[in-house]
Amino acid sequence: MKKAAGIGDNCIDDYTHLGRRYPTGNVVDTGVNMRKLGIPVSIISTTGTDDNGRWMIESLSREGLDLSHLKVAEGKTAITYMALDENDRVHGDYEEGVLEHIVFDDEDVRFAAEHDLVFTAFWGKAEHVMGKIHDRGTLTAFDYATSNDPRLPAMLEATRGAIDYGFFSYKGIGNRNGEEPRAFLRDKVTNHGMRVAVATFGEQGSLAFDGEAFFEGGIYPQPHPVNTVGAGDAFIAGFLAGVLQDKDIPACLDQGARIASEVVGVFEPWVIDA
Repeated sequence: MKKAAGIGDNCIDDYTHLGRRYPTGNVVDTGVNMRKLGIPVSIISTTGTDDNGRWMIESLSREGLDLSHLKVAEGKTAITYMALDENDRVHGDYEEGVLEHIVFDDEDVRFAAEHDLVFTAFWGKAEHVMGKIHDRGTLTAFDYATSNDPRLPAMLEATRGAIDYGFFSYKGIGNRNGEEPRAFLRDKVTNHGMRVAVATFGEQGSLAFDGEAFFEGGIYPQPHPVNTVGAGDAFIAGFLAGVLQDKDIPACLDQGARIASEVVGVFEPWVIDA
């Protein structure tokens, strides 16, 4: 069975005003949702020695992830203070904790490259090792976050030629059917070496480009939305699980949309099994 590894961040989201919190992080959320789709997943990261770090390890162990390369460093686990505007997440203060000094060493690269696919994200501090992993023949994926972030050009340059599957939450000019997002995705394949570039448009669905054709993905309306946090990670999880399951691009887009819809219907960034 094909397996994946997530290399990057982990943290706690704390909704103090609601008295609710949960373990999360881009690679954590993506990894757990991929595991729920039957893909074995390893997490390569660093958590703290505090109660939050112990909670992180317990939670991910319960979800069946390989934590052999989840390091524990003296100090506090990263934490983000969150709020809700109706059902939409609002990021507040962020305490980086042990992630301030996170390092991915040669052993992490070696271990990651043993997997069929390695994924990371904009805030994972792993961009400098993705080329090393890619050079060993492993598929790579990167969540570049919002398309209009002023830091995006630098991140794209840092990962040029190192990423097979790039994901973007599209915030540029035009909707999914316009020429602007198509030009945006075409650039990522043509000039940055991606096999497939994918953009999500919220209620407009998604769009992917593989160098030859564009593919449009739909949505699964959520009748009872609770919290939008984790929707993007869930979409990426569904798509990448589809890649490892040898699905074609339309099927990957569809699976991503389905998992994202399920996650929007719960408070946490993945569906907690009873």
